[in-house]
Amino acid sequence: MVRIVLVHPEIPQNTGNVGRLCAGHDVELHLVKPLGFSLDDKYLKRAGLDYWPFIKLTVHDSWEDVLAAFPTSRVLCFSARAEKTYWDVNYGPDDLLVFGREADGLPPELVARYQGSLLNVPHGENIRSLNLANAVSIVLYEVLRQAR
Repeated sequence: MVRIVLVHPEIPQNTGNVGRLCAGHDVELHLVKPLGFSLDDKYLKRAGLDYWPFIKLTVHDSWEDVLAAFPTSRVLCFSARAEKTYWDVNYGPDDLLVFGREADGLPPELVARYQGSLLNVPHGENIRSLNLANAVSIVLYEVLRQAR
């Protein structure tokens, strides 16, 4: 199954919701430091409810550590400013689905490095972007739909 990677997440509730989603579908969750909260944060724990024992969580010190752990995985990065949509991809079991932090998305160096594999989740012009946890959910359910 694919792996969800959150790069520098800031809002514990979003990460907790993503963790709960991952637990429900047996998907690994990878967090890349720095994090905007402690893993002991009460809001993180509350959003993940009692599913924390079932979340396959790994915290990485850097993006390079993620790549070292999964050297053959395809990297798919999600950005509100990407031109291709998440519908335009056939997902594979070893894919890394990479999402940036809530305030400003992926770091510029990742956007530049993965320009050819940037994807977006379309939304109306009334908003700048979708909530991180919602975007992860939308993409993961497309992966599950394709895999059924």
